[in-house]
Order: sequence, then C-alpha cells, then structure tokens
Amino acid sequence: MSQSQFAKRSALPAQKAPSPLSIRFQSFDLLATLVAVVQSDGTVLFANAALEDALGISRRSIVGSHLPDSFTEPAHLKTALQGAGSNEFAALRYDAGLLRVSREPLPVHVIVTLTEAHEIIVELLPLEQQARQDREERLAEQAQSNKELIRNLAHEIKNPLGGIRGAAQLLELEMAQPELAEYTQVIIREADRLQSLVDRLLAPHRKPHVVSDVNIHEVCERVRSLILAEFPKGLSVVRDYDTSIPEFRGDHEQLIQALINIAHNAAQALNERVLQGDAQLIFRTRVARQTTFGKQRYRLALELHVIDNGPGVPDAIKDRIFYPLVSGREGGSGLGLTLAQTFVQQHHGLIECDSEPGRTDFKILIPLP
Repeated sequence: MSQSQFAKRSALPAQKAPSPLSIRFQSFDLLATLVAVVQSDGTVLFANAALEDALGISRRSIVGSHLPDSFTEPAHLKTALQGAGSNEFAALRYDAGLLRVSREPLPVHVIVTLTEAHEIIVELLPLEQQARQDREERLAEQAQSNKELIRNLAHEIKNPLGGIRGAAQLLELEMAQPELAEYTQVIIREADRLQSLVDRLLAPHRKPHVVSDVNIHEVCERVRSLILAEFPKGLSVVRDYDTSIPEFRGDHEQLIQALINIAHNAAQALNERVLQGDAQLIFRTRVARQTTFGKQRYRLALELHVIDNGPGVPDAIKDRIFYPLVSGREGGSGLGLTLAQTFVQQHHGLIECDSEPGRTDFKILIPLP
C-alpha cells in the first residue's frame, strides 16, 4: 500500500462499535413484539427494531429518551417502573396507548419485567396483534377438529352407502313391475350423490403431499384461465403481481385447488355483477416481510389476495365460512373453503377473510425460503 493510499484510508472516519447493551439485547430485534430495555427512571437503554417501526422514529432517537413520554398516560408506566425498580413485583401487565408520529395512538398491552441485572424490560404487544394471534390459534384448533370430524363422519357414512346402493340394485332386478324402477333409481342416484360428497370430504386425507418447486404466478394464471373459461362475459380477472416473489417448495396441484375454490366461490357470488358486466376479481401477490402467523415469525412470506367486488360474506356465516358444510349460496356444498384451508395449512400457511358489501378479500399467507 502506498503512503498516499494509507493516508487516505487513515482519514476515513472510524465506524462506531456496537455498544455492549446492543450486543446483549440484539436478539430482541427478531421479535414481532415491541421491546424496550429501560432504567427505573424510564430512561431507554435499548429499543428493538419493531418498536422503532411502531414509533416512527430512529432507534438512536429512542435510546436515551424518557419512555413514559411515549404514552398517552405516562403516570401509569412511571408507577410500574418505580414498583419494578423497588422489587415490589416481578412483572406487571396493563393496557395503554402508545403515541406515534403523525398517527393515532396504538392500543398496546404492556408487560413490565425486572431482570436479574436490575434492568427493566418493557414489552408492548399491540392489542390488534394479540386479537389476531388469538383468532389464528382458534382457527387452527377449529381446522384440526373439523378434519377429525370430517374423516370420522365420512368413514361412518361410506360403508352403509355401499350397502344401500347394492340393495337398491338387487331390488330393481327382482321387481315385477318395471314402472316401480324409478323409485330404486332415486335411491341409487342419491346414494351416488352422497358417495361423491364423502369422496370430496376424504380427498385431502387420501392424496399424498407432492412437493416440488412452485411458481405462484403459474398457479394464478392457471386458475385465471379456468375462471375466465367458465365466465367468459361480464367478469374481468385483474393481475396485480409482484414478479420478484421467489419459487418455494409446495404441492402445485393442492395450491391450484385451494386458489380455484376461493376464486370460484367469489365468481359465483358475483352473479348479479356478471349480468351487469362489471364483475371483477383481483389476483394480487406481495412479499410480506418479518411477519408473524401460526405462532411463528417469518423473514419472508407470500401474501396472495383474491379480491372481489361482490355483495360480501353474509354476516350470519362470517365467523363460520371455513367450517365444513357451511355455504352462503343456495345449492353450495360448503366444502370449497374448508378444503382450501386444509391445503394451505399443509403448506404451514394461513387463510384470512376480510369482507364488507362491495369488497371481499381472501388473503393467503405461506412462508417463503
């Protein structure tokens, strides 16, 4: 290295080494929970990335500030910190409002905990996030119960159905009056219809999970072409894709079936708008970053939306649309969304629905590599 090069290099400002506190608490940056480490007087020693994002100010500005000043009612946190600092309790919980730059206060659940090193950890869990996590857990439990119920019920129905159909066929052969055969034909047709329903109930549990590289936009295009083939007039299917989304490992056929069940339901709900000629479906793909669902935090996740401009999901079934045999359409089997949920969950994903008159949005979340 020449003398001039050395001089130039020496003139560069030295990079500031991370503080020991930052190193100790850097794992908090991996959490979706908002976390601050403070002294008993409320001075912030460390703030994680989630808190930085929520407040809308830099970490450098947060560290050294007085944390109670970031709340709508600072006195509650001051009292909690004083109590923790004097060892009156190990942990305290309460609800509060967190002030944010140019936004409404964020309702949070506050957890104040004293560490062995006499630092105080303040965790802030957004109440909407808590409600969403509770809803996800409830949906997962319901889905598991539904699967067990469906499997057991289908097996119980399947065997008697075969006997009923066989007996009707034998009875038809033995009858002397041919005009009575229409009654046995009714029995046979209804037995076949129920057999078809049972087969659909058992389908997700019979087929093996075939894993390969999946391009989600190939899946969307396949479903789009099927929908447009069935509804060639009066319905437009809009593409709104993020083409940077990487391929991921999954079952191509299951994902096509899940998406077509959702899109087909939406298209059928658009009947009146199809007749008017202004029905619309939107397939939107995005990358969700640092998102949490199913009790896990993912660095990247696929966010796939199926949005329609139909009448919305009826209020009477909004909370039950993923239950088996629940349908908002006359003549519907009520299995499409149940099967879609099963297939998405087999990819460690989640389906959510947000619906109001004029706009229904089904969102699928699947982890990405």
